[in-house]
This record gives sequence, C-alpha cells and structure tokens, in this order.
Amino acid sequence: MRRNLFLDILYPRHCPVCHEITVPWGRKICDTCKDKLKPIYGARCFCCSKPLQRAEQEYCKDCRKTRQFQQGLGIFSYSTLLQNSLFQLKYGKRQEYGTFYGEFAAYYSREKIEKWKIDIIMPIPLHPRRLEKRGYNQAGVLAEALGKKLGIPVDEKNLKRRKNTKPQKELNHRERQKNMKNAFIVRKKLKEENILLVDDIYTTGSTIEEAAKELKKAGAQNIFFLTIAIGADS
Repeated sequence: MRRNLFLDILYPRHCPVCHEITVPWGRKICDTCKDKLKPIYGARCFCCSKPLQRAEQEYCKDCRKTRQFQQGLGIFSYSTLLQNSLFQLKYGKRQEYGTFYGEFAAYYSREKIEKWKIDIIMPIPLHPRRLEKRGYNQAGVLAEALGKKLGIPVDEKNLKRRKNTKPQKELNHRERQKNMKNAFIVRKKLKEENILLVDDIYTTGSTIEEAAKELKKAGAQNIFFLTIAIGADS
C-alpha cells in the first residue's frame, strides 16, 4: 500500500475528463466528473445502439439497411465532455485514459458481451505510419483493458489496416464510406469465431462495417462491436 501511495504522489493520476489531479490520491476519476459522465439511457437503435429521438423507433437511419455486424454498443454520447477526453487519449499521450475507459466498459457491458459469446476481441487497427507517429493504438489500449477484465483473448495482429485513410471526422457520410473501402486486410483465416471489434468512437459505422466485412470473408461467424462514445441519429 505504501508503494502505491508513493507512486501516486510521484506520478499522480489525472481525471480522464477534466485532466486535473485526482484527490484523494489514486482515484481514477474525480467526484465532479464521475457525476457528469453517465452512460446513455433511453431509446436506442436495436442494431448499433445509437440514441434515438423517438422511443417507437427500432433502428437509426444508418441501420435501416443490412449491416455486416450483428449488433454493437456505444457507452457514452459523443458530447463535448467526451470529445476532449478522447482527444487526449489519442493525441495527448494519455494511455491511462484508455485503461480507465476499457475497465469501465468491462463493468458496464459484461452481461451483453457474455450474451454475445465472444471468442476474440480485436481493436480497430491504425495504419503502420500513423501507429509509428502516435506510438500506440488507442483502440488497442481499450481492448487490452477490456479483455483483461473479462478474461477474453485480445488479437492485435490478425486485422490490419492496409490503407492510410484520411481522418473520418473531416468527411461526410458518403466520403467516409469511400475512404474506408478496402482499408483492412485479415492475415489469417478464422474458424467461425465470434469477434468483438473495439474502437473509441462510432459515428456512421463505416469503419466497423468495413472491418466486419473483411472478417466475415476470412471466416468469422458473427461480428459485434463496442465503442466508448457514439454519435446520435441524424
């Protein structure tokens, strides 16, 4: 315990939302932000889990067509609160934020993931050039924390990004689909496993859709996904 206290003083934890040092020492999130950071409740798309405007809706606009994945879960609304936090995870070298969100995801989604009977967790990969520049894959950090808590193996080697795509946030819906076309490759055949794809943000689903398509070609049985943040139905 003394060693942990010493490490907390030497390398204090920062709240993943407001980025201030957490008090008491060792807390993973400050009390103020803990009260603000609430998972989505209410009507959701049956397929991708986007929050819906009307309770009588079953599917969001994007999921009214056939999807390559079976179902997915986004935990938080992609609000200003989350935008800054996930930006720091991706570009601010705050890998510990990914560990926090991955562990929270395990707690929040355990029952659903058990229902999905997941065999392997796979993070959405970065292109090698982007990975070299950033130093780590934020989706990989999330996946490792999630897999460790749930006791599910994580595979970061089989699904690869072969196309150095533009950032999706800069593109409209049609451009996103074109941008992600043929972006991924699966190195080894799969044996009808159920795969859980993990990423930080879900908006239109173009990234998950393209990755799921390649995994199904390689022999995966069912594809599910989990993201920390998810956009609203348009």
